[in-house]
Amino acid sequence: QDRLDAYAYQSTQVTVDYVDADRDPVLARQYEVQSYGTIVFDYNGRVERVLSESEQDLTNALIKVMSGEQQTVYFLEGHGERDLADTERNGYSTVSGALAQDNYQVTPLVLAQQNAVPEDATVVVVAGPQTDLLPGEVDALGAYMDRGGKLLVLLDPPPDTAAPTPDGLLRLLGEWGVEVGTDVVVDGSGMGQLFGADASVPVAADYPRHPITEQFNLLTAYPLARSVSPSGVPVAGRIPQPFIETSPQSWAEANLDELTGGQVELNEDVGDRPGPIAIGMAVAAPAPNPAPSSDAVTPVADEVAGDPGGQEDDGDNDPSDPPESRLAVIGDSDFATNGVVGIQGNRDMFLNTISWLAQQENLIAIRPREPDDRRLTVTADQQRRVFWLSILFIPAAALGAGVYTWWRRR
Repeated sequence: QDRLDAYAYQSTQVTVDYVDADRDPVLARQYEVQSYGTIVFDYNGRVERVLSESEQDLTNALIKVMSGEQQTVYFLEGHGERDLADTERNGYSTVSGALAQDNYQVTPLVLAQQNAVPEDATVVVVAGPQTDLLPGEVDALGAYMDRGGKLLVLLDPPPDTAAPTPDGLLRLLGEWGVEVGTDVVVDGSGMGQLFGADASVPVAADYPRHPITEQFNLLTAYPLARSVSPSGVPVAGRIPQPFIETSPQSWAEANLDELTGGQVELNEDVGDRPGPIAIGMAVAAPAPNPAPSSDAVTPVADEVAGDPGGQEDDGDNDPSDPPESRLAVIGDSDFATNGVVGIQGNRDMFLNTISWLAQQENLIAIRPREPDDRRLTVTADQQRRVFWLSILFIPAAALGAGVYTWWRRR
């Protein structure tokens, strides 16, 4: 009751009624209540039912009943991208489930089997492709962006200098003013040791000003990331903005062969760039060729004065505004995998990026803090020392203290 009353306190447009299903069976049948404790959201004839008391589930139900439809996030497949259903370390099952909790429908997309991106696509994600996209796929994504699409590209660095270059995808990014470097970002600050990692895992702590990282103060880590920067030749009306930058002690290592050798150092004479290095760029621009019936997002009804978090509508989602195309590029796809997404703010960074692309800045779900992923990395020798310390020395010390005490009292 306290939690529900907090919603009514935050907004005068929210009212809470408590109904005894046994004393008012007609109303319970009308709302199809099947069990005690059901929370029903009713807005303009749309109804959502929740059996959970968590603030996140309640907020998501409120968002869903007001928006009237579920946003769809498509993940491109067919080029070795991250697997949404994979529960192993390199899979994306964790972020897929987190998107579902944020009221997004997550769907795989094999664009090679279709002529165009589906009309109901809110966001399209290209997560770590191992091969280049087909020309028809690049054209389909380009047409989708031209009509007001939202695209997230997570592009890992090449494994070596002999790796093929995804020319088609890079050309599409270049049309929107974004250039991806053929390098690997190395972090010499030593912050990666906090997570049991080395210099190949750059860590971001301070973020450039952007809606994605507004009031974002969590560390994020990016195993084997590449730099992302504005194109050398600016594109009119499309100005990329960085939203993820590494520390000043980092640099972009241009010699990949030197990186595989294990000995790296900043050498600007061979093309290395000193930090801070941007590994995340975002572009927002009016859609060049908007579809006649295209609405980038179903806006929240104007009748709502506030949300449970106390945020007011900033007008970004005004339906009178022209459709807007949005692009976000991050030079790493590992940061959102099951094995790494639990590190500090990685999960929230991914979800915030999706929410910004979907123009849902004011509808970001209230996410509970996940337990910190704190790992203790020890060598085999250290493991043996811990074993003997806990099995032999500590019990022996306790036994010796007992014998000594007994002897003194005797």
